[in-house]
Amino acid sequence: MTDKSTAGRRQRTVNGTRVAWVTGAGKGIGRALALELARRGVTVAVSARTEADLETLAAEHPRLHPFPVDVTDEAAMAATAEAIRRDLGEVDLAVFNAGTHKPVDGRTFSAQPFRTLMEVNVMGVIHGLAAVVPRMVARRAGHVAIMGSVSGYRGLPTAAAYGASKAALNNMAEALKPELESCGVSVSIINPGFVRTPLTDRNDFHMPFLVEPEYAAEKIVRGLEAKRFEIAFPFRMAVFMKLAKVLPQGLYFALTRRMVRHR
Repeated sequence: MTDKSTAGRRQRTVNGTRVAWVTGAGKGIGRALALELARRGVTVAVSARTEADLETLAAEHPRLHPFPVDVTDEAAMAATAEAIRRDLGEVDLAVFNAGTHKPVDGRTFSAQPFRTLMEVNVMGVIHGLAAVVPRMVARRAGHVAIMGSVSGYRGLPTAAAYGASKAALNNMAEALKPELESCGVSVSIINPGFVRTPLTDRNDFHMPFLVEPEYAAEKIVRGLEAKRFEIAFPFRMAVFMKLAKVLPQGLYFALTRRMVRHR
């Protein structure tokens, strides 16, 4: 009896979502989120470039179904969305989580990291939106969630490319929200702080308020259930970065200068 009650409660926590699509599901937040959704009764299409990662993930729960794809390939994203609809049904919730990070040192500036991050972090999301939004609008139902970052609030040393890509996503989500919600489609932007993932494992600096992927997944699902526009966590990191948005420039730059490593 306890198991049935728990299963019913878990299914209610995703607003009746039957089919979800999570990109960047091979590792980190995407992987933890896909598992959390599956445990709550959702059928989840999981996408990433590395098919082996998806196969090991799918082996962890019968509701997880691998659909390998490179988010930078617009045609492939459209074909993947169609394959998901054909095999699993209409996508009720799409979480465009795929992203990457490349540090930038302004003293050795080059265009390459910006091109890479904009292509993956921004265009990868746009390709996903283009693949699902028209059908959601036609059905007047659906929910799209975009993975941003608190680093999109203000510029931080070494994050010129990453922060710019996440700032673009925050702006885009704000612009899309009123238009899509007038058609019955919900929009969320997810702005995490530091989460322990293979990407953050590369960082060689202190990461305040670092949280685990499972914590992130739970916070995201709760936010999606409440249909919040912004899902930001952990609380202290989000508050700190939001306060930084309103600091006078002189004070803010005095703080960020301390983060620059001297040669």
